Amino acid sequence: MPLSEHEQRMLDEIESALYAEDPKFVSSVSKQRVGRPNARRQWQAALLLLLGLALLVGGLMVDIQVGELKILSLVGFFVMFAGGLLLLLAPRGGAESASSGGGGKKKQSSKGSLSSRMEDRFNRRFHQDGH
Repeated sequence: MPLSEHEQRMLDEIESALYAEDPKFVSSVSKQRVGRPNARRQWQAALLLLLGLALLVGGLMVDIQVGELKILSLVGFFVMFAGGLLLLLAPRGGAESASSGGGGKKKQSSKGSLSSRMEDRFNRRFHQDGH
């Protein structure tokens, strides 16, 4: 569903205020790749998926069980599951986003002040329009 003209105008104002407030943050966010994890993470996930598949199939062929449970196949399933999670939940944009270190507190304090100002501005405009 598309945004109304009023919502689009407000979104544009928020965006321009963010550019004015913290251009360094805006440039760092806009440079990150959103769609895919980095190539190294893809290879790790692919190897885990293949290893898990090999263990799963190998567990069906080898008779290592506890009761009715085939242990090697179960381990293979969990290795495949871990590979899938690694691929799906990987931080986007590579290792830079994971190694921010202690810089998060500084960004959060400026983000808090920006967000509170934006919220106040939104509330003023929303109530001025008669909603």
